[in-house]
Amino acid sequence: MPQQLRSLTSFNHYPVQTASLIRPEIYRQLNHFTGPTISRGLGSSYGDAALNQEAQVILMERLDRILAFNAQTGSITCEAGLSLDKLLQFIVPKGWFIPVTPGTAYVSLGGCFASDVHGKNHHRVGSFAQHVSALELITSSGQAVYCSPEKNSELFWATAGGMGLTGIIGQITLQLIPITTAYMYVRYFASHDLEQTFMYLNSEPYDDLYHVAWLDLLNAPLGRGIVMAARHASLELLPAYLQTNALNNTHSASLSLPMYFPNWFLHKQVGKQFNRLYYQCLRKKTAPFITHYRRYFYPLDRIKHWGKLYGTRGFIQYQCVLPQTSAQQTTKILLELIQNSSYPVLLATLKRLGTGNDAPLSFAAPGFTLALDIPILDPGLFLLLQKLDQHVIEANGKIYLAKDARLTPQAFRDMYPHYNRWLTIKRSVDPQNLFSSSLSRRLQLC
Repeated sequence: MPQQLRSLTSFNHYPVQTASLIRPEIYRQLNHFTGPTISRGLGSSYGDAALNQEAQVILMERLDRILAFNAQTGSITCEAGLSLDKLLQFIVPKGWFIPVTPGTAYVSLGGCFASDVHGKNHHRVGSFAQHVSALELITSSGQAVYCSPEKNSELFWATAGGMGLTGIIGQITLQLIPITTAYMYVRYFASHDLEQTFMYLNSEPYDDLYHVAWLDLLNAPLGRGIVMAARHASLELLPAYLQTNALNNTHSASLSLPMYFPNWFLHKQVGKQFNRLYYQCLRKKTAPFITHYRRYFYPLDRIKHWGKLYGTRGFIQYQCVLPQTSAQQTTKILLELIQNSSYPVLLATLKRLGTGNDAPLSFAAPGFTLALDIPILDPGLFLLLQKLDQHVIEANGKIYLAKDARLTPQAFRDMYPHYNRWLTIKRSVDPQNLFSSSLSRRLQLC
């Protein structure tokens, strides 16, 4: 029987959204649709991509089998509901790793492709879809269509970053990368201001396979931070006591937040003190060190219910990508607007991105991506974010749809110039617009 799905949809009041929830147990149950439908992986999108008011949501988490694995080549085929966490538990002890990973392992393979997620290594290897060799897409007719970069390629790339609106991703074949240990070789570089942060991110001596900067936006100088460069550690880099179990995949959450943090914790002055201490602590790590991949890639996964840090009103993650030519100047403008406001940025990161792909709605593009976690203290925050949007548009940048909860239809069209190409493909495979979501209706995508 359908259950009721409820979601908070505004700041001042909380109208109830209802949706019919369908939880298939076996793969062949994916071809029955009774109306407007969207599939949901593990619900890690920060916005309304997997919400569907007064319509149908298909829960994919039980379709999580590993169907085929070639231990020699690293090619693996899985049902799309499989989480990165479960995939890592299977492949790491065998000497393989995910080619591209976001900042949490609690996302599904289907969600990774539908959002075309990027990682700390985009400047070297591109986004998730570029490592998928094939997928099976359940279209609005209920038929399974084989897609790859070579066969049905337009549909393949329209589905990458297409937010689940071209159909239901049923199976994915992913090319893994080899590793010899479960550990990372990490170097930290402390930057004094935004200019030096960009210099570190742009300079070969400070680069590596994975590269990201944590920014302290609550203390002067503007844009100071810690640039973190890393690569998968080889066996000889590990101390002797780790070499005996070099592919160890043991992990567990070390902390669970039992309650929502009070509003006073979100005050700028509290954040300033925390960021100051964090910066001073990390800047002392001047020598390379070894750490487990879980600590490097998924630090927040070790804290159960970490979202409670932002109080009962939650937070907005504002993530944009800016072209290389205007990135530093526009980033400075955005950070100054934030710094001069009353809203604290409790987490900020900056990454360099490399070559994009053929997906019309893929987010990642050459340049830099800035991500800001801002608690929702009052409705004025949304007016500030609209100001940021205008600067992003003027710089020919765009907002990440997987993190978005408040973009306007016009702003979306200004940011995604290849939208009409995507829409043509969407209409050809789903002429009745069966696959839709609260996000697609908010942005008037279909």
